[in-house]
Amino acid sequence: MLARLLFFCGLFMASTSAVAMTIYKSTDANGVVSYSDRPSKGAAVFVFQDRMVERLDRQVYLDIKKQKGTDVVFVRNDLYAPVEIALAFTGMSNVSGAPTQTIRRVLPARSNTRLALLTAVSGGQPLVYTPQFQYSLGDPAGAVQGYRYPLPWRGGPFRLSQGANGQYSHYGPKNKYAMDIAMPVGTPIIAARAGVVVKTENSQSGRGSDASGNFVRVLHDDGTMGVYLHLKQGSVSVREGQRVVVGSPLALSGNTGNSSGPHLHFVVQRNSGAGLVSIPYQFNQPLGALPNFALGKQ
Repeated sequence: MLARLLFFCGLFMASTSAVAMTIYKSTDANGVVSYSDRPSKGAAVFVFQDRMVERLDRQVYLDIKKQKGTDVVFVRNDLYAPVEIALAFTGMSNVSGAPTQTIRRVLPARSNTRLALLTAVSGGQPLVYTPQFQYSLGDPAGAVQGYRYPLPWRGGPFRLSQGANGQYSHYGPKNKYAMDIAMPVGTPIIAARAGVVVKTENSQSGRGSDASGNFVRVLHDDGTMGVYLHLKQGSVSVREGQRVVVGSPLALSGNTGNSSGPHLHFVVQRNSGAGLVSIPYQFNQPLGALPNFALGKQ
């Protein structure tokens, strides 16, 4: 089992080369799943995906209070983090008071902010309009501070199975500078930087419905966020709004979501003004890479 894990993680390392390697997945008559860089009969191309999907629509949303002849438009932010919003109105009929330009604002954590007062031009007739609402987690105005991250786990030593710019799954703006560290399920995961827990997911088993699996997102004092993904179901031990310090227990490592095998996916992100992006970071000690078994090197 360990040999299979090391081989599979080795295939991951091949992805960081200049030319991406195609990996094939096959299942034999006994149900044993194998991965190889060489196609075989019945094998299918294995696609690595590590998209981060966080459902925030129930925590950041329009709150429209209707009164006789008026609509008061609020944006409610129930998150323990600021959000950047953009709000505009289209398709208007019988509406006065709507802003002509898109409203752009950074709203504080745990706030309900009034942004518009719409009134009926003709009394007794309904107000007709379509709000166009977008938001992004975080405040883009923050100045990123230099920081070297202590290893966010206890135990080991463990090794890097996919680094920054990995062509299998570390290529999108949210994950470009992420690191995957192969480790057994159940390894203690700890906070690598102080901050406030913004979002958690704790109920997914196996691949689940979210590519991120179970995770913890921590907002740091400089506005950056550390995200710990693919955690073990039921192991998250912190709550949203809780303050953590370096070394605070967060959860146990797992293999949930769209995960290639047991590992921790750790990424640091910030709001760039156009949504969340990952940013480069460094650990405060060297982290070795797994041997590249796919290329016959050990």
